[in-house]
Amino acid sequence: MTFDISKIHIPSNPGIYLMKDSDEKIIYIGKAKNLKNRVRSYFLKNQNYKTQKLVENISDIEFVLTDNESEAFLLESNMIKKYRPRFNIELKDQQRYTYLRISDEKYPRLLVARRTRDGKFLGKGKIFGPFTQGSSKLLTIGTLRKAFQIRICKTLPKKVCLEYHLGNCEGPCEFKDAQEIYPQHVAALEEVLKGKNQTKVFTEKLKEEMKQAADLQQFERAKEIRDTLIRLGSLQTKQKMEYVENSDEEYFGIGEQDQVATVMNFRMINGVIRDSDKFFFDLVGDNSFSNFLFQYYSTHKIPKFILVSEIPDNKELLESLLSEQAGFPVRIQSPKRGKRKEIVDLILKNIKLIHTKGGNPGLVELKEILGLPDIPNVIECFDISNHGEDFAVGSMSRFVDGKPNKSGYRKFKIKTVSGRDDFAMIGEVIKRRYFRLLEENSPLPDLILIDGGKGQLSAALKSLQSLGLKTSCVSLAKENEEVYVPNQKEPIMIAKNKDSLKILQYARDETHRFGVAYNRTIRKNQIK
Repeated sequence: MTFDISKIHIPSNPGIYLMKDSDEKIIYIGKAKNLKNRVRSYFLKNQNYKTQKLVENISDIEFVLTDNESEAFLLESNMIKKYRPRFNIELKDQQRYTYLRISDEKYPRLLVARRTRDGKFLGKGKIFGPFTQGSSKLLTIGTLRKAFQIRICKTLPKKVCLEYHLGNCEGPCEFKDAQEIYPQHVAALEEVLKGKNQTKVFTEKLKEEMKQAADLQQFERAKEIRDTLIRLGSLQTKQKMEYVENSDEEYFGIGEQDQVATVMNFRMINGVIRDSDKFFFDLVGDNSFSNFLFQYYSTHKIPKFILVSEIPDNKELLESLLSEQAGFPVRIQSPKRGKRKEIVDLILKNIKLIHTKGGNPGLVELKEILGLPDIPNVIECFDISNHGEDFAVGSMSRFVDGKPNKSGYRKFKIKTVSGRDDFAMIGEVIKRRYFRLLEENSPLPDLILIDGGKGQLSAALKSLQSLGLKTSCVSLAKENEEVYVPNQKEPIMIAKNKDSLKILQYARDETHRFGVAYNRTIRKNQIK
């Protein structure tokens, strides 16, 4: 079934679009100066076969806005390398970042961490990275192996090999002393892989050990340490270059909706957007923006400047922790003006787009279950509160985007019906409400919900027909929570855990509460 392009809002801004299949996997990434014109063009007739196959696999489309077409071009390139969608051209240099793995063997090895197409790491052990300098990664690994005396043999031999005689390995395969000291080498290697500051600390420690060895006239040991320091010097040069090229500044925006935080970031290099990600987390317990940033930088390169839409809690502590980890001062700022403020505003614009596209998931679900023509972003629900012939009132609640819009609530005194005739009362209230909206030329709701069963729904439909309206209308019977729809004999049963049913129940219960309160007020006034 072809994706219905009319059900999503497409911005006219420049940016990139990410097309996804039914499993939420990105299958194609493209760029455009005008996203609306470009994306709609995919759904025109006379497309070539491959484009038709792409369109047949689309279940959702996501957008990331940029300031101009140039940024969209660069962002598209980097996102393709990151996600490797199957409908994009696969370039030979797809793996822009290198990850390293320390295996979980008895005497661990240092290896390049290989990944599957979907980004999962192969093999067991600890993963470190990402590191740049991909073209020289093998040289870097060789330097690290030699510096920390890490074995390279795939299978542990019974006797030492050439690496031992070259001084690159102490031979844990044969010598007990080497076996005992090997975990220390691995621990030191891990510290260096964690970041630049750890490399500095380790280097200072080696210099002190070299001095002590020389003082004790252990010249062979001092020479080994000197060689290690030379190799580490080469590694630190690479790390410095890596920082300059990839860690200028990073921008974050955060938005909240329905107790869920959405965080989006832009990585900027020389003032240009190079990469983007988005993250979601529930606002439960200690989950906060501050915690998110600290966790994020435990696995990502730390820049000197972190620009945010709002200052996180414990800012000074977070800056201190990140500075210690990075080996240079890190500043967290919320820009108030200029280009940096514009970038943060752009991120917030993207987050707003994420929140509004497609609406509340429960409302989307409601549209599908009830077969509605549109997502019911505006729901008006009606109930009759009847306490004897003299105390009958009508009430209406109004829900917008699945939430109560209390300024839109309405109450009705029954004027044309005598006795206890709930059906006729529903008919009166519905007719009065929508006759007035038609007179005022006010917008109608996407869905009318009636508290009751088949009889109440039938009365409401007759009133709507008398006004010439075809607005979607259903009823919710309280006993078994059955949903009655027009022209269908049997009710629809929605699973109790579904968000769609919870929205209907919430609207029904709010209407009932509002009506009972109004009825009680009338009775009190009458008694007085």
